[in-house]
Amino acid sequence: MLAGDLYAFQDLLSSDEAAVVERVRAFLDDEVVPIANDCWQRAEFPTQLIKKYADLGIAGREGSSSLLNGWLALEMARADASMATFYGVHAGLAMGSITMCGSPEQRERWLPAMATFDQVGAFALTEPTGGSDVAAGLRTTARREGDEWVLDGEKRWIGNATFADLVVVWARDEADNQVKGFVVRGDAPGYEASKIENKIALRTVQNADIRLTGVRVPEADRLQNANSFKDTAKVLRQTRSGVAWEAVGVMLAAYEIALNYSKEREQFGRPIAKFQLVQDLLVRMLGNVTGALGMCVRLAQLQDAGQYRDEHSALAKAYCTTRMREVVGWARELLAGNGIVLDYNIGRFVADAEALYSYEGTREINTLIVGRAITGESAFV
Repeated sequence: MLAGDLYAFQDLLSSDEAAVVERVRAFLDDEVVPIANDCWQRAEFPTQLIKKYADLGIAGREGSSSLLNGWLALEMARADASMATFYGVHAGLAMGSITMCGSPEQRERWLPAMATFDQVGAFALTEPTGGSDVAAGLRTTARREGDEWVLDGEKRWIGNATFADLVVVWARDEADNQVKGFVVRGDAPGYEASKIENKIALRTVQNADIRLTGVRVPEADRLQNANSFKDTAKVLRQTRSGVAWEAVGVMLAAYEIALNYSKEREQFGRPIAKFQLVQDLLVRMLGNVTGALGMCVRLAQLQDAGQYRDEHSALAKAYCTTRMREVVGWARELLAGNGIVLDYNIGRFVADAEALYSYEGTREINTLIVGRAITGESAFV
């Protein structure tokens, strides 16, 4: 049981699900945690781990509960937010787009190879000039020519894009002005991905700027059930909850690091865990972890009950990432100067938290989604 799971939420998993979690946790502790700081510092992705992720058998796992899927996102982020993002982009955004918006033939054609990581996916929505306004401001275009589509435009912040085999690209159809989805191969003529350098967060993630210049995509590779941005939003609604779980994972890691440090670090002749102010910080951290984890568990229950709405995932993403920011800050505070070097681990989580806070919809945008739901009035400009 995790030190930060005070209310034993993990006990809600079935015995089979708990076994999967324990197997994944062991893999992360053995394979990811020991190299996380080094990969982060060098801004390099450990490609040797891709097939080991495949061996876990968790991508595209049929019949998995939302609670299990969420808990796996938590475990990955607890080890390394960068590797959690890699998995979330591949198994959540890319595979999710094909699952939700692809035809039966397309799902059969692409998903098995993605489930075994023989083909790695990416998801290209955000653009250099469009983030929060991407629904109305998408500039990448798609023009149909016979049995092919021609894509032109630019994308930014696209995770996995430098080495992805398949990239789900969202573009605006020039004919009807609707957003549609296309599966573009990473080696397609006219597709160019350039790694974004000098990041201060999620450095292990290979984010890229993408340029699409006359990229030709067969009609057979257009996602057949993606006909407007409403379909794109369905994918984002599902994956946004995963970011909330990732935020809890980051909080748990920060709390565990701070708790262990407080027991080992001595000042004035005794462990700092004996000081009232240190205990106050730890309890505040644990309160945030527990509240956010409880929200995510309920969110998973709503998903499995078919009662899941946009405002549910939006509130969870906004709330959990905000609480995460507080927790990593308090953990860094508890470690004092040692908190700003990678040797003590917390520095990586402090930096990575900033990316989780922003991606999959900023706090402000998610706030407006919830605000619209509870008031019946839209405040979007």
